[in-house]
Amino acid sequence: MATHELVPSGNRLLKRYTSWERDEHRREWAVLVLVHAHTADLVPEPLGACLDAVPPTLTMAVVPGEPMSGALTDAQLTGLEKSLCKLWSVPVRTLPPRRFAPAEALAVARTRFATVGRFDGVVGAAVETVRAYLARLTPLADHADPILGHSDPNLSNYLWDGSRVRIVDFEDAGRSDPAYEMATLMEHLGARGTDWTEFAARFGVDQERLLEGRRLAAALWLHMLLPGGPSVHRNPPGTLELQAERLLDLLT
Repeated sequence: MATHELVPSGNRLLKRYTSWERDEHRREWAVLVLVHAHTADLVPEPLGACLDAVPPTLTMAVVPGEPMSGALTDAQLTGLEKSLCKLWSVPVRTLPPRRFAPAEALAVARTRFATVGRFDGVVGAAVETVRAYLARLTPLADHADPILGHSDPNLSNYLWDGSRVRIVDFEDAGRSDPAYEMATLMEHLGARGTDWTEFAARFGVDQERLLEGRRLAAALWLHMLLPGGPSVHRNPPGTLELQAERLLDLLT
């Protein structure tokens, strides 16, 4: 379900929220202001906000580039690496944790899988395995040196202009750490066209934290792909089974 509408007008873009119960409009505005103050030309320049309007709106400058997708080229991966490093250099002590930070993600996953029924085959095996895993998992501790987590690593939120990557959509952004951000990127359904192993190695992230983050992210994706889930109709038949196999690989 779309959370916003985009209304372009010349070199300006109006973002009108269709849902805002999590105050995502306020979070996005705060992040845009913060990032633009510390590193220009990485995110849309914030131009104005009607945060108390119904619906709330933000106005920002249009940034160049086209949404990335599929298997990324070496040049695109290098551009993304540079942009993430810039984003992660922004001081974040004033921001709340990102949405679905590790502790929150674990609590949500436990709640969701507690009510899941029985399934046959690989899906059933994945559900039972992840339920047992979540029951014994200890939440990841807060990182000692937090970074600004984008928190929505759908490749369509990374705009490639042929030489640089700009980043958009900060409704869920906040304090995070490199390993967890890399984990959510690697496990995003929209990023499966690229092998991220070498890319993740460039950042020297904690491998244990990376693996636990990937398991949590993969578990949440599995739940969203179960019958009646929000991602069922956005993906081709067989995606659920492939996700179950991927999760079992990560857990075993």
